[in-house]
Amino acid sequence: MSHEALLRPLRIRQLTLRNRIVSTAHAPGYGFDSLPAERYLRYHEEKAKGGVALTMIGGSTAVSPDAVAPFGQLTAAEDRIIPPMSALAEAVHRHGAAVFCQISHPGRRGKWDGGAWLPPVAPSIVREPQHRGFPKEMEDWDFSRIRDDYVAAALRCKAAGLDGIELLFAGGHLMLQFFSPAVNRRVDAYGGSLANRMRYPLEVIRAVRQAIGEDFVMGVRITADEFIAEGLDQTECLTIAIGLAGSGDVDYLSIMASQTYDWRSSAFSIPGMAFPEAPYLSLAGAIKAAVPIPVLQAAWIHDLATANRAVAEGQLDLVGMTRAQIADPHMVNKLLQGRADDVRPCVGANYCINRIYAGAESLCIHNPATGREATTPQIVRKADAARRVVVVGGGPGGLEAARVCAERGHDVVLFEAEPEFGGQVRVAAQLGWRRRLGGITEWLVGQCRKRGVDLRASVTADQTAVLAVQPDVVIVATGGIANKGPIDGAELAVTSWDILTGKVAPGERVLLFDDHGGDRGLECAQFLAEHGAALEMATPERHVGIEVGGTTFSLYLRALYEKGTKLSPDLRLRTVRREGNALVAELRNEYTLKMETREVDQVVAEHGTLPRDDLYFALKPLSRNCGEIDYHALVGGRAQAIIANPAGAILLYRVGDAVASRNIHAAMFDSLRLCSDI
Repeated sequence: MSHEALLRPLRIRQLTLRNRIVSTAHAPGYGFDSLPAERYLRYHEEKAKGGVALTMIGGSTAVSPDAVAPFGQLTAAEDRIIPPMSALAEAVHRHGAAVFCQISHPGRRGKWDGGAWLPPVAPSIVREPQHRGFPKEMEDWDFSRIRDDYVAAALRCKAAGLDGIELLFAGGHLMLQFFSPAVNRRVDAYGGSLANRMRYPLEVIRAVRQAIGEDFVMGVRITADEFIAEGLDQTECLTIAIGLAGSGDVDYLSIMASQTYDWRSSAFSIPGMAFPEAPYLSLAGAIKAAVPIPVLQAAWIHDLATANRAVAEGQLDLVGMTRAQIADPHMVNKLLQGRADDVRPCVGANYCINRIYAGAESLCIHNPATGREATTPQIVRKADAARRVVVVGGGPGGLEAARVCAERGHDVVLFEAEPEFGGQVRVAAQLGWRRRLGGITEWLVGQCRKRGVDLRASVTADQTAVLAVQPDVVIVATGGIANKGPIDGAELAVTSWDILTGKVAPGERVLLFDDHGGDRGLECAQFLAEHGAALEMATPERHVGIEVGGTTFSLYLRALYEKGTKLSPDLRLRTVRREGNALVAELRNEYTLKMETREVDQVVAEHGTLPRDDLYFALKPLSRNCGEIDYHALVGGRAQAIIANPAGAILLYRVGDAVASRNIHAAMFDSLRLCSDI
């Protein structure tokens, strides 16, 4: 289809953007000492190379010393940001893209026991649940110092050669706290009526515009609805949008929805696969219809067809496709080249943002090159000489190995024992709202077919079948098998895979023991609950789903509580025995060491996977490297050179869960960095 509307330029003040696709402001966790160092630069430069019109750096960049950065944000509160920001701007400009920085004061959205150890501030003393902080109510001198800090930060961005700034007046930050009656309880000129609650944000906007002049773009990100009874509704948010646009100082509005006051709200603020496509487009469209300045949507639009339609129909002027470009930073160039079907899709897993909430760096669940541009290629280069490669296993690790080897120009055969490809992704995608995970497999299979990979499904590859192909290289990606863990009587239990794949029907009274903590346990629990089981979910951890991300676990918990599921932390399943027609499970409290019993019809155990490694060990003595991998070379982005058995016929490697129980990203990263140098 044509994407003409999406590819039209747009002029904002003095700046012309080459198309309508934007990477909106976010905090990927790549900074060093709160500055945008080399990794940060390469990450944004890659998007500029890939054709984006505008990339925004510094999600929630701090303007003040008391603006704590709990998720690895940058700071524009000091002049030391100017040189590295300037270098980043030059790198982005070299490839024809524009670059803005988002600046903000988080107010109560932060912790006091970090950074400069200063108390958080807010319009009123209303605790923030997510960070559990108690703010100080702002005094007169707080108003003036924070306003001046906004001005100073904006001037630093301009001095660094950026094209504009965005003020964050959403996301639970200070200016939204002023707007929102849920937080602003003041009785002076800055509280009460909406006009009063808008007063301070408008004062900040006016001060910044006067300082930066008329030749620098300034936008504002706002929410379209807080989605809480005591907060801003759509009508009030529309009034705020009209007021900001009518000030004459704002060049565009960036629209999101919800807020981030607690974990439930965060899931709605950063919608993923559990939500419909472009869930807040109509909210943004209503604002677009009411204001005379350009409107950008900063919520989840992940496919190009929807993005083009939104612009063509006049609902938006610019489309924020941030997570889509984390999945594929070259999506715009692929579109321009007529290769839209080659765009790696964002499946909405929110692995990127969930890692940030856990204090780690942002990574895509199925593009391991993003954020690793210095050592791991987005575009795989050709090999000097073609080889014959056999890959065994059609899960994400195996398919990625086959794709990369084919990109290198090798002759690739892939064996998969099942009739369908996907491996554990197929299990993970059984729960309704997680079905978009299947997009990972669909894309990989499509890319393999395009590159001539010989895909052989329904073939159990043993040593004879592999060697019959006469390969130079064999990559074992056979994955794992479900593990019940060290339970006495484990043979009486079933696995989460048994339930999710339909091999075993859910029982009536079910105990699910999760000693893994990832999505699989909660996914199986929701599946059981939705199929009518009277369910108790036990875990030895402090809470269920301890490894599940911040924008995801609340979706599971909402579903489980609605079905009456009993959640039991701090309990370890020790034994299962049969008594009559029932099963008796004995659980030990991890702290008192006292035993408890449950009588149930079914016990489900989730303990990750064990490697399916028989083929690997059968081939190991026949290989030149004896299966060994040079980790120093692997991490450094260099080719493998180990020859431990010169008489061997093949080079042998294994990846993913065939090595150890991990996740989709780990399996694909194994394959990408290994195969990029084969």
